[in-house]
Order: sequence, then C-alpha cells, then structure tokens
Amino acid sequence: MAKNSKWQDDYWLLLMQIYLQKPVGVKSMYSRGMIDLCMELHIAPNLLFNKMGELANLDTPRIEHLWETYGNNPRKLARAATLWREMRGFNNADAFYQGVETSESFEKDFKPVAEGLTLTPVMLILILDLYFRLTPITMVKDTPEVQELARLIKVSAPEVVEVLETFQYCDPYLKRKGEPAAHLIEPCKQVWRRYGNADTEELVSFASQLKDYFK
Repeated sequence: MAKNSKWQDDYWLLLMQIYLQKPVGVKSMYSRGMIDLCMELHIAPNLLFNKMGELANLDTPRIEHLWETYGNNPRKLARAATLWREMRGFNNADAFYQGVETSESFEKDFKPVAEGLTLTPVMLILILDLYFRLTPITMVKDTPEVQELARLIKVSAPEVVEVLETFQYCDPYLKRKGEPAAHLIEPCKQVWRRYGNADTEELVSFASQLKDYFK
C-alpha cells in the first residue's frame, strides 16, 4: 500500500497556492515549490504538473468553484491550506502513517546519497550532464563550468570535481584504474546506469529541467 497514492480534492488548495505565487501561472515541473509539494504528498512530479495544467484550464466544475472561492482571496486560501495541514494525520502525519508501507521512487533522487552527505542523486545527474561536456583534463575546480554548477547546487567546486573524477571510473571508455571515492562510487554507478548509456540529448533535456529546482 503506497502512502497518499491517490489524489484528494484537498490537494487542489496546496497546488493553487503554488500557482498563485509570483509570477502567477503554471510553474515548471521541477521548480522548488512543486518538488516540495511532491515530496509532501508523495506524488510524482509529472503527475502534479499535469494537475496544475488542469487547475489552469478550469477543467472541472470543482476547479471552477475553487477559483471562485479562493482565486481572489489568498488569505482565505492560506487559512484553508494551513487547516488541512494541521488536520492531516491528526496534526501528526508521520505517527498517523506509522507502520504503513511507503513506496518511494522519485523522492530518493532528492535525498542525500548517504548519511552525512549533502549530495543527492539529482545533483549527481547534473554533474553527469557536465561530465559529458568536459574532457578529463578540464575536470578541475578552476574550470568555469565546474564553478558555475557548484554555485547552482550550493556545493564546493572540489566536491563537483570529486564526483566528476568518480564518474571516470564508471566510464567504460576510459578504463580508469585506481581507488575511486568510496562514498561516491556506488551512487555514481547507479546514476551512470540510469543515464550514462542513454541518449545524451535526453540527459541534456532532463538536466535542464532539474536546474529549476536549484534556482
């Protein structure tokens, strides 16, 4: 049984709040607000993005009523959303769902790859995208592209370089020997298996969308 696997009408309130954030309108699939809500509701980003499209298009009488009730009254919307969150799980959702099997998929991509680390699979995906744009000799902390990505994902340039170097051990064309970073090799292998051998253009497109999460 997956926790919160089905859409509930009350979720429209939370989604409408994000829609009404400036600039008002449909938000990108991987924007911070959308992903935070995905994590809260355990709903995949593409599904929540589709729901936002329904919200924008007033697809149902229920949605039309929501707009009539809350569209021009953000304070009323905020109160309703706050009340729902307080009532959810009797004000303690974790305790309410204790013992219920949780199905996680996309959520793991936004959580640290290991305890004590800040790097997440999403960050590794962005670094892999950069990996294919550089050559090994330019995978150093002084390379502008390395510094730019480090600033975006809020880690140090040496941390980005460490991941780039670890990906070199995953790259079958390099046949790199030696001792890769022990704490990174398995997470990097997992990301490489997912995207390293896929269509480069697909990775470029996905990475471009993921950058919205860090902006």
